[in-house]
Amino acid sequence: MDIEARSTRLRKLGLVPTIQRSAVLEYLENNHTHPTAEEVYQGVRDHFHSLAKATVYNVLDALKKAGGIQELTIAREAARYDYNPSPHPHFLCRVCGNLYDVDLPCSIRPGDEICGHLVEVAQVYLHGICAQCQKQNRQNKNGSKTGVRRSSVSTKRRNDAGAP
Repeated sequence: MDIEARSTRLRKLGLVPTIQRSAVLEYLENNHTHPTAEEVYQGVRDHFHSLAKATVYNVLDALKKAGGIQELTIAREAARYDYNPSPHPHFLCRVCGNLYDVDLPCSIRPGDEICGHLVEVAQVYLHGICAQCQKQNRQNKNGSKTGVRRSSVSTKRRNDAGAP
């Protein structure tokens, strides 16, 4: 998406297009890793050295409130941000910390009614061991007696390639 398309998207969200908002949106658009606010800040400040961390937090908050992005609270360490604002499930690997978009056969959306209850927000968080870590564990078992270890890495870069 080019700068004009980003400006149009911001206007449709009811936000005034600014360089900072466009830069944060561009970072999220190009980094489908579900980054934390800190990761967004580190990525954006490479191009805008004078950008304050508070500005990034404010932009993320404005984008979230306008419905332009999702804030994910799947990890205890920090909120993560998803460029795709549509409700969809996420899978967090307890070993490597990667966060993946996943498809489920049954979907519940805001506006649906379940047993007479009106759904306003739908967030499905799955936790477990990703396909890559399972593969690594099998290789480790074949080569040694070490198994899957639990990781507490919170700043490791995430990606959605190879989702289970």
